[in-house]
Amino acid sequence: MAGGPRLSHVAVLVCFLTRCGAGSAETARLYTEDDPLVILTSGSLKPSVSNSSSAWLLQFYSSWCGHCAQFSSTWKALAHDVKDWDAVIHIAVVDCAQNENLDVCREYGIHFYPTFRYFGAHGPPTNLGTTYRGADRGVQTLRELMINLIQNHTRLRNPDHCPPLEPYNSTDLLPLLGQKSDHYTAIIIEQPDSYVGREVILDLVKFTGIVVRRALSTDLPLVDRLKITAFPSAYLLHPNGTHTQLHLYNQLRIFFTSFLRGLPGVQLRQTADRSTAAGHTGALSEHHTMDAWREFDSSKVYMADLDSALHYLLRVELATHSTLGGEELKTFKNVVTVIAKISGLFLGAELRWVACQGSRPGLRGYPCSLWTLFHMLTVHYDANPQLLAGTALEGNPAAVLHAMRGYIGTFFGFPWPSPALCPTCHQEMEGVHTWNQEQVLAFLRRHYSAANLSPRYLPEPQRLPPTTPPPAPAQTLQKPQGGVQALQQRQGQPQLPTPRSPAVAVALAEVEGGGTQGAIQLHSGSGGWILGFTSVDMSLCLVLYVCSCLMLMLLFFFFKIRSRRWKLRHNRLHV
Repeated sequence: MAGGPRLSHVAVLVCFLTRCGAGSAETARLYTEDDPLVILTSGSLKPSVSNSSSAWLLQFYSSWCGHCAQFSSTWKALAHDVKDWDAVIHIAVVDCAQNENLDVCREYGIHFYPTFRYFGAHGPPTNLGTTYRGADRGVQTLRELMINLIQNHTRLRNPDHCPPLEPYNSTDLLPLLGQKSDHYTAIIIEQPDSYVGREVILDLVKFTGIVVRRALSTDLPLVDRLKITAFPSAYLLHPNGTHTQLHLYNQLRIFFTSFLRGLPGVQLRQTADRSTAAGHTGALSEHHTMDAWREFDSSKVYMADLDSALHYLLRVELATHSTLGGEELKTFKNVVTVIAKISGLFLGAELRWVACQGSRPGLRGYPCSLWTLFHMLTVHYDANPQLLAGTALEGNPAAVLHAMRGYIGTFFGFPWPSPALCPTCHQEMEGVHTWNQEQVLAFLRRHYSAANLSPRYLPEPQRLPPTTPPPAPAQTLQKPQGGVQALQQRQGQPQLPTPRSPAVAVALAEVEGGGTQGAIQLHSGSGGWILGFTSVDMSLCLVLYVCSCLMLMLLFFFFKIRSRRWKLRHNRLHV
């Protein structure tokens, strides 16, 4: 009888701990659907990993486990780093602290957290996976582990879409030199213990128009023929038969991957079951049949992109909102104020993408130009904070940032800059890509400065953004028009049509009602003439007025003296 109460207390204690663990798991989830990984449960785990066309790397964890919580950031970083490998291997998690997953975790023999299991492709339902017990659990180590596990597959257990990861030799690669094909071929030559080539191959597994092969530095005939002296290096074979060595800023994975993805005709695979050859041909032909492709310099910022962003923002995206009120109306007014006072842009009548044109319709375009516009506004406002004088945003050093954040969060529904555009912005720390923030800031100041704006492809004559500080507010004969419509009227362009929403009309009226700080506009009701006076004009008028007065005074005294001398000469008495 003495043992009965003890057993009951133990049972109550176990039940209490189990419920508390489950409750904490529900309230403190370490991973969400926003993370680039797969969250499995008892109902989805076995169907997902059994007879799968791809491999799986699973983490069995518990939400109340302190080690799991500390490791969650590393696992998320790994999932983000290899998110383009999901055609070959998936990153997934299972929370064993949730009541619904207790049975499946017990079935797979999970006793410690976190536990890592690897499931090969085309495995039977009875496969419980291979446990990884390594002490080093950094992103680079786990990434290399994934490659080793994939390469150790037998041919029958190989993932369906896994490209060849073994090194090629000179007898396979040298005959490709000078041959024409329908795709690019990139050859990564590296040391035997390097993983860069295999990482680049997996980075491009979902892209068509390019094939990546790797070779070893010990293959002397190949190295001598291609004249490779540093490792790793990349050699590119073009579809037209030409070939050249790639001279990149850094011989790192991010630089190789970014450059190869940016080649003309290289794009994401449209369907997962498309054959390799068909995918290569389709990618190139679709790119080359595009209409009106505009050549551009990626180091320039084109005002045509900025005008197109403004056109789409006001006439397309905001037109989908029938009414605006509260925070939406406040955000809209801030965005219009920032654009009207800082940008100096004109509202064009058409979309004309240049640096933001995509390889096919629906790619890049507005998102690219919108971010370009926001970066340009930030740089110009930092160079001249007086542009927002007299507005509700005056004196706020983060005015453009707040307006941008509000617009993206309310209305708007890539890593950039690329290594080719800013090599010094990219770096690696322990095998993981990171940003050099000082270099990124210097690049943004340089790239979006007024000196880097290109007027090419603009339908209007060359126009530069305002460079002089705005004058003090002045009275006008008629209600001034601010922002885009004022700039349009000065150039004779059609004005922005009145929005269909009364709330939008009120917002524009209130924003424009503040007047334009950059000029005094005088409008006549019938003649339609416009006179623009700035502070420089007023200063010149004052100087001319003073000079005229001095000249008149000099002329007056000059003729006064001459007249007196003439009178003395002719009125002298003759003896």
